[in-house]
Amino acid sequence: MYLPKIRELKEAITALIKGPYTHPFPKLPTPVPDNLRAAPKYFKDYCIGCGACGEVCPARAIKVEDITSNGKPIRRLTCDYANCIFCGECHLNCTTEKGIQLTPEYELSYFEEKEALEIIEHELVLCEICGGVIAPKSQLLHLYEKLGTIAYSNPTIYLTKMEEFQLIDESARQEDRQIDRWDMVRVTCPTCRRNILLKEEWG
Repeated sequence: MYLPKIRELKEAITALIKGPYTHPFPKLPTPVPDNLRAAPKYFKDYCIGCGACGEVCPARAIKVEDITSNGKPIRRLTCDYANCIFCGECHLNCTTEKGIQLTPEYELSYFEEKEALEIIEHELVLCEICGGVIAPKSQLLHLYEKLGTIAYSNPTIYLTKMEEFQLIDESARQEDRQIDRWDMVRVTCPTCRRNILLKEEWG
């Protein structure tokens, strides 16, 4: 039997005195590098509900739904961390650049499937003529701030800013309603606005 080398014996004694070289996980969390790109997270103050994150997600981990909740139309964005691959496309393509951001959180273990979901909701603005979805209110307000005085060329945007619109439910839709020139100064979807312009120009 060969005698251990002096160097190996020294390392063994040092390990017994100072403890292991590895990090004491899971007793203590593993230190996270500064440039680690991990789970994305929504930030309510900056997210405008545009849905760009869901459009660019290659793993289809972000679901965008326009639904009715408690009698109000809302847009629900759901991020499923069970499918997320931490690619960062949602953050890179965010309209406000801060609505969804990557965090250093990577230890994503859950007891229930619903715990892996992050949900954020935004109030929707509906067309006052056909009842169709225009955009989330927060998105229109974002456009108002970005466009400045140019926003007053679009009644839907500036009326939303002044809160002079009202949301209508499905039962209040009037699909056979005759539009006229006064509907130009209303909250309308692109299709209805085009029909109003055509009627104004060609009768």
